[in-house]
Amino acid sequence: MNTAIIVAAGSGSRFNSDIPKQFHQILGRPVIVHTIERFDQCHSVDEIVLVLSEDQIENFRTELARFHFSKNIKIAAGGPTRAHSVANGLANADPEAEVVAVHDGARPVVTVEEIERTINKAAETGAACLVAPVTDTIKQVDGDHIVGTLDRRSLRRALTPQAFRLEILRQAFADEQSFDDATDECFLVEQLGVEIATVPGSSRNIKITFPDDLLLAELFLKEVYR
Repeated sequence: MNTAIIVAAGSGSRFNSDIPKQFHQILGRPVIVHTIERFDQCHSVDEIVLVLSEDQIENFRTELARFHFSKNIKIAAGGPTRAHSVANGLANADPEAEVVAVHDGARPVVTVEEIERTINKAAETGAACLVAPVTDTIKQVDGDHIVGTLDRRSLRRALTPQAFRLEILRQAFADEQSFDDATDECFLVEQLGVEIATVPGSSRNIKITFPDDLLLAELFLKEVYR
């Protein structure tokens, strides 16, 4: 029994739109529906917990009814930060779940195979994060000046899903005081001293942050549905 928590409660302030990015249309369907489809098709996922902002829940329940998903989809209300939203999703996960995978709702191009490999690695090791290489040269700056160059060979971009055995994720989310500093689930798990395995992912697994990202996601999704 494994649970996927899909976090889509953000307002998308950097997207500069009245419509949150996860509800924008790509190929006739909202971004979040494409994301749900990937997890609905994944054999390693038994249930989905969708975390939405409270004011979007009723509207999206109606929208969700238009689509036919095979898995049970629960809806939880988001919180003031991403970590609070994940915690609310975790509270709605099946207590018998072995592994919980957390994914950004605005990453619709994740593949079923990436999800499977991340969940399987977490079941094996306890914690796993989908990652991609850093291809740009990364500079360390102080104010307006470059003060160093980081060795990108040892750097990886953290993608999602990030997956953990249920008891590890619960322990990581036990202290609400640490939520404000958390940029992702791995950050909180790292504080426990738990070793997190990396799972190679694709650079196509983009997070929609700016309007131009919709065009790139549409290009990639056309290949998925071809």
